[in-house]
Amino acid sequence: MSGLEVIAVIGIIGFVIYQQVRGQMLRGKRVVLLPVVLTVIGFTDLHGTAKQPLGAADIVCLVIGAVGSIAVGLAFGAMTRLEARDGVLWGRLPLRGLWLWAALVGWRAVVFVLAEATHAHVAASSATLLFTLGLNRVAQAAVIMPRAMAAGIPFAPEKDGRTFLASSFERGASGSGWSRDRTGDRFEERAAGRSEDGFENGFERRGRRHHDRYDRQDRRGRHDRSGRRGPSADRWTER
Repeated sequence: MSGLEVIAVIGIIGFVIYQQVRGQMLRGKRVVLLPVVLTVIGFTDLHGTAKQPLGAADIVCLVIGAVGSIAVGLAFGAMTRLEARDGVLWGRLPLRGLWLWAALVGWRAVVFVLAEATHAHVAASSATLLFTLGLNRVAQAAVIMPRAMAAGIPFAPEKDGRTFLASSFERGASGSGWSRDRTGDRFEERAAGRSEDGFENGFERRGRRHHDRYDRQDRRGRHDRSGRRGPSADRWTER
């Protein structure tokens, strides 16, 4: 991997971090297909740039690095906040998710030290960056997709107007007894008061509950007061 390619990979990582923290509409091809392509290219790059075949030490270090990248990717997928905006999937990584990026970099450093110690020159090279990044993104997609399908929220449309795996999301929504549009609406209403109608309805419901409670307390107080006045009035009459 040349120096220019390393800079390009670092730039891609920085752009991914920025988009994750800012939040964005999630398109299926970018979430699912692009990581697969990156992984395949990275795996091919391992063999294409290596001046010698992969040794046992290289394979062990690559497996260790892959396990760590996948584990962090699964954590990314679980931590990403998903919701429906305009009826499509929107996701954002909370700021505490930056610790996962630190863990990914730290794990890569551990693998590098191990590879240098065991003379695994391919595993210690920069050629593994694209491969491990691709695995990390694939693992994240493996968590985000089931979460979105369970909620019945489809991916954002692609540039051609089509939605990636739209039929799968429709089946998931119909199986849960919700239509796709209604699922998005209900999901938005639950999302921290972003829907004005949902906020107003919730406010009205809380107001009615408070009103009913105070009304019951008022009736109970009147009943108690009438109960206390009854015997006194009888005694006054007897006198």
